Amino acid sequence: MKKSIKPSKIKGIVKAPASKSMLQRAIAAALLAETPTKILNPTYSNDAKAALGVIKALGARVTADKDEIFIKGGMNPTGDVLNCGEAGLSIRMFSPIAALWHEELTLTGEGSLLSRPVTMIEKPLKALGVEVFTTNGCPPLRVKGPLQGGEAEVDGSVSSQFLTGLLMALPKAPKDSRLKVKDLKSTPYIDMTLSLLDAFGGEVQHSNYETFFIKGNQRYRIGEYQVEGDWSGASFLLVAGAVAEGGNVTVTGLDMESPQADRKIIGAIKAAGASVKMTSDRVEITNSKLKAFDFDATHCPDLFPPLVALACNCKGTTVLTGVNRLTHKESDRAMALEKEFSTLGAVIRIYGNRMEILGTKLKGGTIDSHNDHRIAMAGALAAINAEGDVTIQNPQCVAKSYPDFFDDFTAIGGIVYE
Repeated sequence: MKKSIKPSKIKGIVKAPASKSMLQRAIAAALLAETPTKILNPTYSNDAKAALGVIKALGARVTADKDEIFIKGGMNPTGDVLNCGEAGLSIRMFSPIAALWHEELTLTGEGSLLSRPVTMIEKPLKALGVEVFTTNGCPPLRVKGPLQGGEAEVDGSVSSQFLTGLLMALPKAPKDSRLKVKDLKSTPYIDMTLSLLDAFGGEVQHSNYETFFIKGNQRYRIGEYQVEGDWSGASFLLVAGAVAEGGNVTVTGLDMESPQADRKIIGAIKAAGASVKMTSDRVEITNSKLKAFDFDATHCPDLFPPLVALACNCKGTTVLTGVNRLTHKESDRAMALEKEFSTLGAVIRIYGNRMEILGTKLKGGTIDSHNDHRIAMAGALAAINAEGDVTIQNPQCVAKSYPDFFDDFTAIGGIVYE
């Protein structure tokens, strides 16, 4: 399958999709809740569907429609295999949650997930009373609980997703817990987890994200949970407004105080020189003369694809740092960005943890999405000011996080055809 995007005039108003990260966390918390949970404003990305499949397999009863998901939780697995699809968050988050059960469960996935590392889960879970077996440090992996609580050390250098799972599971363990965390990356994602837990009545204390204290035998309950808009998906729409000549885009449904890491896209767009207007739940971006900027994406690595598209439209050389965070994504995202944007005429150089992008007029051409949803969406942005059409191979991969992306892109003026 292919989609082609013509150079486009971008202008319009669109609602942000629901945050897939917050939705997956809410789904997991609803599994563990003492009372039924109604989740409002869902977006049924492939990752969200995978999380729903996992909690069903763990014993939850789920009723879902367009506007809400009703979940009656409770751990009573219907089988011994949990398929996490291609969701890195799900397999790392649900590992300690599944370990609350007293019999062995296998967590597996599909596609690139089977090559993503899960070695960081082994020692901590073993220290907390769980038997753990991985497949050469990758999925499938097996866990056998029950998770007891206690003390453990956690390596946060590759991902914060496993720590999220521990913070959600350990309040349900019988013992109090103390976690020492070293080299934690993406601390805003832990803020998202703590925010979610607080909404469900869970309590976790920490000292500078280095030591976490969790009381056992806690209860989760909330009744209703409203999923906030997704800054990750919205970042592509906002950059579209920033780069298009005469562009103007308003994205609604966003929380200006959100703990989401990708809210930092606003700082990058401002640094590039575009006009930004913000109210309580929306952001308006207006194109202006764009200039090169420096941006540290270490704690928000998912912003690299829209930032590369933004930088290509800026005069001068933009410097992005945090490249080391891109290796274990749906693709080797730094290499994929360099390869595919270079195909369109971009000048991109990578020096260790730094990426330099020289602003230049892109040409048309065909790019491979590498089955990476964010590469596919970045390809659409590349077409906006290009000299010719940009064709994206395997564009359906956007369903992983933002299934309606091309519809929303069309709604703000993008010209898409198959």
